[in-house]
Amino acid sequence: MRRQALIVGGGIGGLCAAISLRLTGWDVQVFEQASQITEIGAGLQVSPNGVKILERIGVMERLNSALFEPEAIEIRMGISGRPILYLPMKGAAAQRWGAPYIQVHRADLITALLARLEALQRGAVQTGCAVRGYAPCKDGAEVILTNGQRIQADLVIGADGIHSKIRHQMLGPDAPRFTGNYAWRALVPKAQLDALAPPPSGCIWAGPKKHAVTTYVRGGDVVNFVGIVEQTIWREESWSRTGDRQEALADFDGWAPPITAILEQAEVLHKWALFDRAPLPQWHDGHVVLIGDAAHPMLPSMAQGAVQSLEDGYHLARTLGAAEGANIPAACARHYAQRIARTIKVQRVSAENLQLFHKSSRAAQMMSYAPIWLAGQLTPSLVHRRNDWLYGAAIPPLNI
Repeated sequence: MRRQALIVGGGIGGLCAAISLRLTGWDVQVFEQASQITEIGAGLQVSPNGVKILERIGVMERLNSALFEPEAIEIRMGISGRPILYLPMKGAAAQRWGAPYIQVHRADLITALLARLEALQRGAVQTGCAVRGYAPCKDGAEVILTNGQRIQADLVIGADGIHSKIRHQMLGPDAPRFTGNYAWRALVPKAQLDALAPPPSGCIWAGPKKHAVTTYVRGGDVVNFVGIVEQTIWREESWSRTGDRQEALADFDGWAPPITAILEQAEVLHKWALFDRAPLPQWHDGHVVLIGDAAHPMLPSMAQGAVQSLEDGYHLARTLGAAEGANIPAACARHYAQRIARTIKVQRVSAENLQLFHKSSRAAQMMSYAPIWLAGQLTPSLVHRRNDWLYGAAIPPLNI
């Protein structure tokens, strides 16, 4: 009899977990509370450690027409546009870390994941299915839908994001921490920007108490913008809303022409607060386990939120292996023990990067950026080496 897993949340981590488990012999069911999975979100950067997982689970071949492989990762001064660091990525990433560094629209990645899961198990995703909580049951656990229906399985995975109901029940009520930053995001066709299009890279534009990131999606046809701005208190009633163009232009007043051009020409500007949580003491309760933002939300300053969710889903499936019955909680405990140090480090370095990109005084900028510029000029391979622990992680095959 096949083992059964119920996944709460149809995002990147939940779908990766569903595919990985299915490939290892599980029946899976994904519960997504949205009535339909639509084109939401914006651009993502997927580093080689994430690309290797997408290759392992048969998703990369479905992304080829939608992805963009940037020439480099750059840091520039946000106001002047002056280059600080240029690290080649196209070709170099695959040579050093075993897979390319790519940029892709979140919706295109979700579409590819859904198509792969549907090919493996038809009807595995149920939309319009909100989950209220979970309960233990004999040799497993059950999810409780908001309509009162209870569904049992060998394993329940909480992949329901930073406001996770599964996490709330498992570890008690607490509010995520406002990080003191909010973010703007926008998409603009490259052709619309013409000569003011940003460079074909993953470009970080650093500035006083704020920074921006420009990338490319839809095969390089669309520019993706994220701008992160410090603010002491978040007073919005909603964690996400459509933003005011004049407010965004004021935030980046006087910045390099590609940045202001994007803000002027974006059809829609979104604004949302950035939250995180302290590392959790556990990710599982019996046959129930957390992954992704439900377990370890992180700032976007290493572009690892989606990638760490992919790692979670894949690693969990490998760790479960042939586990059944009473062995499943032990496998979930091993998953936590083997993953927690890595996710804590990514959270920490992401927070440090944010501070690095937000230096306010000219002296602080010189002290921080001059050594980075010099290292990039003289020893780019040493700068690449700083990411070996992250991008170069070995991704063993699933136990199929």
